[in-house]
Amino acid sequence: MVSRGGLEWLECTSFSRFPWLLHAFSTRRGGVSEGRAAGLTLGFVTADARANVEENRQRFFAALGTEGYSLAALRQRHSTHIYLVMRGASGQLEYRPAGFPAPQPPGHPLPVGDALVTDQPGVLLSVRTADCLPVLLLDPRRRAIAAIHAGWRGVLHRVVEKAVGTMRAVFGSDPHQLLAALGPGIRACCYEVGEEVVAAFCARFAQGETFFREALRENPSASFTARHPQLFLSGQPPGHLTRPAPAPHLDLVAVAEAQLCSAGLRPSNIQVADFCTACRTDLFFSHRREGKGTGRMMGVIGIRQEPRG
Repeated sequence: MVSRGGLEWLECTSFSRFPWLLHAFSTRRGGVSEGRAAGLTLGFVTADARANVEENRQRFFAALGTEGYSLAALRQRHSTHIYLVMRGASGQLEYRPAGFPAPQPPGHPLPVGDALVTDQPGVLLSVRTADCLPVLLLDPRRRAIAAIHAGWRGVLHRVVEKAVGTMRAVFGSDPHQLLAALGPGIRACCYEVGEEVVAAFCARFAQGETFFREALRENPSASFTARHPQLFLSGQPPGHLTRPAPAPHLDLVAVAEAQLCSAGLRPSNIQVADFCTACRTDLFFSHRREGKGTGRMMGVIGIRQEPRG
């Protein structure tokens, strides 16, 4: 945890070894927002005035020392759309869909997507979260970076694994050399999901059951029995119903780690911020705990324009 200018944010120790790199996972501490989005909300939400968010961003970026950087952001939709961010001839940022040479037209609204990659100094990649998992990737050899917004729909469709593949294709990154930082997000302790989510993950991943809390796997037939009680006779006396099966809880971190390792990263190169946003609303915003009107944190990563030291 780093404190500066009345604000607090998290940094990854393995990333902090590189003086040419800037990165951070914001918290809600500091800032001027009030009400349900009280604190350092860095995403534009209906519960907070735009002027407050702009002031919060100015304070956050000033504390990080991002003067001269251009902020790269997306309209996040829980997709797997990935963009290469580059500076155009006019100095404006261009968003090039991964695998396609044509950039977004200048002046066009931010593209819809959930991951960004670049190897250009002075570009600050960002993702906004309030329970979803922010994932930052670093290739220290190629000096290339990525920022990923990973909710359950995104990881179901392998957005984290695809981002590693994009870095390999665009920059020639060797996955064994990549470093990953998983920021604060909702953890399995608080992330209750429906049976349809369990079915979707088990259909797409051979190890799908391992992405859910242990209680779900103690009796594989329990959830089916709970959904279809009339199919089974009960030997218990009247009035003594069978206890319902425990609700499944998704472990986003386990899914992201599995995809990173499947893409070729070494487990020792993956660092996780051990915070649950739903448990720690004193530190973070949580959509699940606080509702739709809560604020948004931001995970950022950028290459310094002039290496220090």
